[in-house]
Amino acid sequence: MVAGRLRGAMAVLLVGMGTGAAFAQEAGAPVRLQASPLLQEQLPPDVLDRLPVFVRGQTIEGQADGAIAVEGQAELRRHDTVIRADRLEYDRRDGQTRATGDVLINRSGDRIQGSSLELNIETQQGSLEQPQFQLLRNEAKGDASRLEFLEKDRFRVHDARFSTCPRPPGEAWKPEWLVRASRIDLDEAQDVGTAVGAVVEFQGVPILAAPYLSFPLSDRRKSGWLPPSIGVDSQSGLELTVPYYLNLAPNFDATLQPTIMTKRGIDLGAEFRYLQPDYSGMLRASWTPDDRLREDDRWSYAFEHRQDLPGLMGVRSPVRLDLGLNRVSDSNFWRDYPRALTSLTSRLLESRASLGWNQGPWSLSLGANAWQTLQDPDSVITPPYDRLPTLGMMYRREDQTIAGSRGWDWSVQGEWTRFRRSAFAAGSSAEEGDRTLLVGEITRRWGTHGWYVQPRLRLHAAHYRYADDSGRTVSDARLLPTFSTDSGLVFERQARFFGRDVLQTLEPRLFFTWTPFRDQSGLPNYDASNLDFNFASIFTEHTIGGNDRIDDARALTLGVESRIFDPGSGMELARIGLAQRYLLADQQVTLDDVPVTDRFSDILLGARVQWSPRWSTDLNLRYRPGDGSAIRTTLGARYMPGPYRVLSVAYRQQIDASEQVDIGWQWPLSDLFGRAPDPVRGKALGPGQWYGLGRMNYSVPDKKIVDLVAGFEYDAGCWIGRLVLERLQLDRVSANERVLLQLEFNGFSRLGASSLKTLSNQIPRYQYLREEINPPSRFQYHD
Repeated sequence: MVAGRLRGAMAVLLVGMGTGAAFAQEAGAPVRLQASPLLQEQLPPDVLDRLPVFVRGQTIEGQADGAIAVEGQAELRRHDTVIRADRLEYDRRDGQTRATGDVLINRSGDRIQGSSLELNIETQQGSLEQPQFQLLRNEAKGDASRLEFLEKDRFRVHDARFSTCPRPPGEAWKPEWLVRASRIDLDEAQDVGTAVGAVVEFQGVPILAAPYLSFPLSDRRKSGWLPPSIGVDSQSGLELTVPYYLNLAPNFDATLQPTIMTKRGIDLGAEFRYLQPDYSGMLRASWTPDDRLREDDRWSYAFEHRQDLPGLMGVRSPVRLDLGLNRVSDSNFWRDYPRALTSLTSRLLESRASLGWNQGPWSLSLGANAWQTLQDPDSVITPPYDRLPTLGMMYRREDQTIAGSRGWDWSVQGEWTRFRRSAFAAGSSAEEGDRTLLVGEITRRWGTHGWYVQPRLRLHAAHYRYADDSGRTVSDARLLPTFSTDSGLVFERQARFFGRDVLQTLEPRLFFTWTPFRDQSGLPNYDASNLDFNFASIFTEHTIGGNDRIDDARALTLGVESRIFDPGSGMELARIGLAQRYLLADQQVTLDDVPVTDRFSDILLGARVQWSPRWSTDLNLRYRPGDGSAIRTTLGARYMPGPYRVLSVAYRQQIDASEQVDIGWQWPLSDLFGRAPDPVRGKALGPGQWYGLGRMNYSVPDKKIVDLVAGFEYDAGCWIGRLVLERLQLDRVSANERVLLQLEFNGFSRLGASSLKTLSNQIPRYQYLREEINPPSRFQYHD
């Protein structure tokens, strides 16, 4: 037992825990420190129980293994808990601590001030009068009449105010937004706060009241009501969505999304997601009973599921299951709910199911595809054929030895498919038929770093069984070989451009293909379509994709490309390429049965320059030498001088089809009146910043805006405001428009329509203003 009194400029007492040992040390005595490469955020529970308690102050009285009293700049410290006050009383026997006069407690980085404190540092239970608090994790702040420490990482405040807005020192705290409640429970272990009798105020005006309100203290998922979403839609009217999130399990969740639309009625929407080591998926559905504008029930659903089925049918390798279902109630759904569809083609909804298996050189597949076509009487489209079902097989071997020569790759692929298409317009009729495919291929590549030659031989066989116009079942077949050779050279040299040392290449390429003519006009066409004419397709064997038309391409393609690299980083700084195809004979097999007689194809020109990370430009040109016209032109540029600054411009022209200008941007408006400060810690440019953002697609021939997303963001520091106008063209005469208004209270929640998804999907390189790079640490606030 050590008893007595320590006085001086600053006296320090260390109380040993668990052993009963204690010693006193006068300030100024040397202390032996042990080096550590890392300050630990958390310690194991068994280590915490053995940690000592440090107390210091101008006067220390009492017994080291009993009760002590500290006065004058008093401080008690144990691991991540620090208490400071004018006077401290600590009893080591039960861990009870009392503090009075300008109390400050720091628990794991959370700073709490008050007038008087009672806290048991062993159980972490107690209370603090007249508290003002600041949380580390989300930088939240608040005050109350009383604070209760329920346990470690949990406390309760009464008659409380809560906000993430800054508290100016020495001034009355008037946050721009706050939650006022009779009681707020803060659970930092679960990262959740709950308020009873809550009112949300913005700029002193109440905007939301609730008897019970739950909000996150971090990005961790939790069940509860999500902020309501409000928007104005030109077709559906005012829309109010009040979603409820269900955190069913760490790998399961659901969101209920009831919506009131003033022009249509009530829409009941929901989404369910799941994730397991062997499978994952999503189900999204909505139902609008008695849509007042259509006088009918409206519904939609989308289902995605992917799963590995180990050991199915006794095989060693897993069988891959892939399911995707998309269906809507009627053909007008794409027009009335243009943003509700998950399909990339809003009028063609695909449903699919497939099983796939791979083991060694073998691959087997079984699948089915069906399409729902949303027809418009003024614009009828021809739907694809359903595949009900399709069965496929492939055997592939690589780097094989043939006739003493190693490096040969060969494969055999087989497929059987039943096609069916229902009548889709007046005068059309249902069609169906079977197709069996067998494709064999062999190839080898010779070459080194500076050259290569790769011949390829392919044999394509197809058998058809279908009903002709008279309804009679007929059979037909086709067998065609294709030979091709791809070859190229690669030259390199050191060079210097614009004062910069670079590595430049020159890469000429020659591609030859030969397929004999076979008349296929009498065969069904289930999946053949013209390939897009670009740098990828010009160096392939055929101009028609699919398996129902094998065009008789007998051609040479000559191309040349030059690239410039930074020799240090290997980054590509620039490239330019040129290519043209020459037909050795007329191409008789085409989709429209009109032979191609022009010997020289259009010329393709492509270029890209990114000499600086800030700038990039792209050019793709399809030029027709016969009449000197540009068939298709795409010219784009992007400028990104720093975070939250991006400007992209693109010009796209296709002769006799479209001509459009596409502009996208995100930029701080303060740059117009002087450069804004650089961002800090992954946050935006600082409070008080306005940002302009948007994307506009403008039709030059029609002299009008086709699609538009444009608006403003305002970063006030503790809240962000967004106002966005969105216009989506549905057809040549109609469009859907809506206004999105959103308030984001940093560290609390977002109120209003969810505009972030719209902005990130539409604006190239859009950056969210609150991207956190490093998580906060309790060592940020060391006192």
